[in-house]
Amino acid sequence: MGNLRIQNIIANGTPVAAGLPCSIEAFLVDQKLLPRSVVVEHNGEAVAPSEFARRILNAGDRLEIVKIVAGG
Repeated sequence: MGNLRIQNIIANGTPVAAGLPCSIEAFLVDQKLLPRSVVVEHNGEAVAPSEFARRILNAGDRLEIVKIVAGG
């Protein structure tokens, strides 16, 4: 992406600085989260993992991120 600016998005109710615009996938990796191990809602809309690389985040966007935990 061209001109990245450090701006905030809201992740799980908390402001988080990120180089924007960026993809959901890039944001997750930057946050040390494996994209295949989370479920993401972007501005109130569930996002399929296949869309993480194409869905672009902008300042003020809201994410809800839930880690998938396997267990027994």
